[in-house]
Amino acid sequence: MRLVTIGGMLCFLLGAVAYAAGGKMVGSPTAPITIEVYSDYQCPACKMLYEQTLRPLAADYARSGKVYLIHRDFPLAGHAFSRLAAYYTVAAERIGKYDQVASVLFANQASWSVTGKVDETACSVLTPAEAAKVRALVKDPSVIAEVERDLKMGEKIPIRQTPTLIITHRLKQYPLTGAVNYALLKRFIDELLSK
Repeated sequence: MRLVTIGGMLCFLLGAVAYAAGGKMVGSPTAPITIEVYSDYQCPACKMLYEQTLRPLAADYARSGKVYLIHRDFPLAGHAFSRLAAYYTVAAERIGKYDQVASVLFANQASWSVTGKVDETACSVLTPAEAAKVRALVKDPSVIAEVERDLKMGEKIPIRQTPTLIITHRLKQYPLTGAVNYALLKRFIDELLSK
């Protein structure tokens, strides 16, 4: 096993298969199921999905190679600070701190979504040196372009609400919307895996 970087993502290389170590992509790109999650950091249903469904999904399925989990930023126009929050998470991913920043933003959503203190919230889990890097990256055109790319991808589908999960298995897609219950999602994934 060796560590490699693929597209700015730290991965473990086991034979010919790369496993993402965390961040916006978790698991193996060769997993039998891919789940793309279109999410908004200011959306209460997205917070529920992240905390109650995506965390156990990553632990139970993505890290075991059964699911490739991809987070896509889909900041809604009606949420004043969601786009900035997305920039912070993309910037944090670039320094290997995506999970920490995404977690603190969702955990403190009720506060920063009212006060607009995205920077203060996102950087609260970073060292001063990490925070300085993230603050610089937030303004980087490539970070902004990544969020815009996710948004445009979602608009093409079209995504009508957040969160939306697009589950792909054997080239067939199953869209699910809302804060999907983990037990129900687990049952559906197990059913797909048994086919």
